[in-house]
Amino acid sequence: MNRGKMHFQETAGLYAAAALLRLILYAVFPGLPDLLTDRVEISTPVTSFKRLQEGLFLYNHNVSPYDGGVYHQAPLLLPLFSLLPDPSTYPIFAYILYIIVDLLSADALYKIAESGEAGASRLFTSARKERRWSGYIVAAIFLFNPFTIATCMARPTNVFTTCAILHAIAKAVSGNPFTAMLALSFATYLSMYPILLLPPLILLAYDRQHPSKRTSSILQFAGINVLVVTLCLSVLFGVSYLLTGSWEFIASTYGIQLTLTDLTPNVGLWWYFFVEMFDSFRAFFLAVFWLHLSCYVGGLSIRIRSQPLAVLTILLGIFAIFKPYPSVADTSLFLAMVPLFRHVFPLLRYSFVTASTILYSTFLGPAFYYLWIYAGSGNANFFYAITLVWSLGQSLLVSDLTFAILRDEWEVERPEMVGKEIRQI
Repeated sequence: MNRGKMHFQETAGLYAAAALLRLILYAVFPGLPDLLTDRVEISTPVTSFKRLQEGLFLYNHNVSPYDGGVYHQAPLLLPLFSLLPDPSTYPIFAYILYIIVDLLSADALYKIAESGEAGASRLFTSARKERRWSGYIVAAIFLFNPFTIATCMARPTNVFTTCAILHAIAKAVSGNPFTAMLALSFATYLSMYPILLLPPLILLAYDRQHPSKRTSSILQFAGINVLVVTLCLSVLFGVSYLLTGSWEFIASTYGIQLTLTDLTPNVGLWWYFFVEMFDSFRAFFLAVFWLHLSCYVGGLSIRIRSQPLAVLTILLGIFAIFKPYPSVADTSLFLAMVPLFRHVFPLLRYSFVTASTILYSTFLGPAFYYLWIYAGSGNANFFYAITLVWSLGQSLLVSDLTFAILRDEWEVERPEMVGKEIRQI
């Protein structure tokens, strides 16, 4: 009880300041949310707020929201947003909803950081574990990250996925595997790709079990949690079927991500590749791209078994680069997890190059898109080239963080090598 009270007292001012900043931006720049909603860097075909409004209009008029091929999001979002007044007339209620979701995500991050799991897990304790930032700082970095603020103002639906993923990790860290699997199921229902986080999340939940409720067999523990996720997803799909009256939502919501039928430009790597792809090779390369996205899960979970939170962080970075429809919201989630590993920052090798590359592409991305779409003085290669630079910056950060985590682990195993230079040959 006292701990919860201290937590509230410590973070109340931070959350109030973050909420106030967002409300001020909404009030001072009333046209900014609609402007950001149209940005391909923030909104994708499977997360766009405008597409959600299209689906909501059809839903409120007793027409299938998936008629017309515009709405590609989860059915249960429709009754949630139908409870709110019309966003075009009374947008403040939607703003408040998204601000609350951001604060809930920050609160989950706070709990993850305060657990100390990043520096000291059940199977590994870093020699640098004392060099960490408090939950307050980690939450503040997330809430005042420009990518997070822009995402909140643009109102894409993947903020709900972000919130669910962070709460799944927070619940696993706190020793509540059932709630963690429930949150991951909801994230998977919304965006599909979070199901790939299941193996490291199970490992994290297994390591953080309460001693009084501990299951000794990891296979038994994994089987129980896989069954929980399966049942939760079955219930969510069943409710969705009752809501829509058909199973067409599966093809519209998840099929589009598997087959990439909507080639709207985004900050990812898939869209341009498949625009240029001959139809006869399309199925093969779709399988290759999905195999590439999912193949990291097993290798990382085995190699960095002693640090499941690190595996989750690295995978979130990989998904932000290689998933079919990425946006800056995915990057903001990855960047929110990186400060948890403050203790390995001295081991990073390319911090300046990484930061410069990400900033470079952040500022030039909108300019190149403008040259292509509005000015007509460029073509699709302009925008795709800058998205390659954007992906390169994130790839540098992912690989550098992975190196730092492995180097930290290696120095614990071989203390005589601390501070010595290593070379890859």
